[in-house]
Amino acid sequence: MSKKTSDQLATALRGFLTGYLPKLKGASPHTIHSYRDSLKLLLSYLAGGNGRVDTLGFEDIDVPKILSFLDHLETERSNSVGTRNIRLAAVHSFFRYVASAFPEHLPLAQQILNLPFKRMHTRPVEYLEATELTTVLEHINQSKPDGRRDYALLVLMFNTGARVQEIVDIKATDLRLSAPFSVRIFGKGRKQRICPIWAKTANLLREHAEQRGIDLSKPVSVFTNHLGSPLTRFGVRYILEKHVRNAAEKHPALRSKRLHPHSMRHSTAVYLLKSGVDLASIANWLGHASPNTTNKYATLDLEMKREVIAKATPPDPQNAPDSSWNKDPDILAWLESL
Repeated sequence: MSKKTSDQLATALRGFLTGYLPKLKGASPHTIHSYRDSLKLLLSYLAGGNGRVDTLGFEDIDVPKILSFLDHLETERSNSVGTRNIRLAAVHSFFRYVASAFPEHLPLAQQILNLPFKRMHTRPVEYLEATELTTVLEHINQSKPDGRRDYALLVLMFNTGARVQEIVDIKATDLRLSAPFSVRIFGKGRKQRICPIWAKTANLLREHAEQRGIDLSKPVSVFTNHLGSPLTRFGVRYILEKHVRNAAEKHPALRSKRLHPHSMRHSTAVYLLKSGVDLASIANWLGHASPNTTNKYATLDLEMKREVIAKATPPDPQNAPDSSWNKDPDILAWLESL
């Protein structure tokens, strides 16, 4: 393999991650890191046992190898179909850039861009009922500093319905803890929104800041771990799982739920919907780019479905539509008579 082709792939990767994504596409650091990690996994797989990623060139990449990599993610790394599709999206984005920046590799880019995403089996969206959330919060030991932090964290997550990355990114200067209480949230695509918070939430955050020595006038992380470093998404997941597990001893129904940090966001949406808030307002609250994303919450709650069916009038067999066409062996004759 020539040095030139290896250098060309390296140049393409550098241009994609440091120029195309941040400067032309305006991608967030989180998106760039996600794409970087996906491409690192692909290159390591292509390099095989010798691990010489620096010797790879575009001629070492083709559709069968990409397909083999995607299969490797599911079978060897036990990744979900959703994760597989995320990795493929990163590969697509890279080769979309390659197609325009390196036209000599256009045929390869076109072949890879034609690789379809794998269909996912959708699961019911899991969320916490208000009573379940109360049980979880009641089982947090607030006599300890970490317990008080966890309590404030989960209350803020439920209050705002923020994504987990949005929560861990909150800085002290994003909080307004005097009336009207609010928190500034930076969402996907660096979109900013102001979310009102309850007085109780503001009090919890004020106490949290005092106990942790957080200067509210400085852009420091609000939620940190025992080392003083900002909490990560995985840290928040661990915190939620721990307290849900403890609460499940009193509320066994929690054991059957597949809960994760995003479940708190779903919980907020369903709670607002049950409280009579319209879908457009919920979409704005959650920072959805389109209200259509919010429509799924209208189908989630079984209690609301029961209320709908209770209001509906059961069909009357006596007034059913004429189904004589179904008894007529000559369907064409029936169609002609219409």
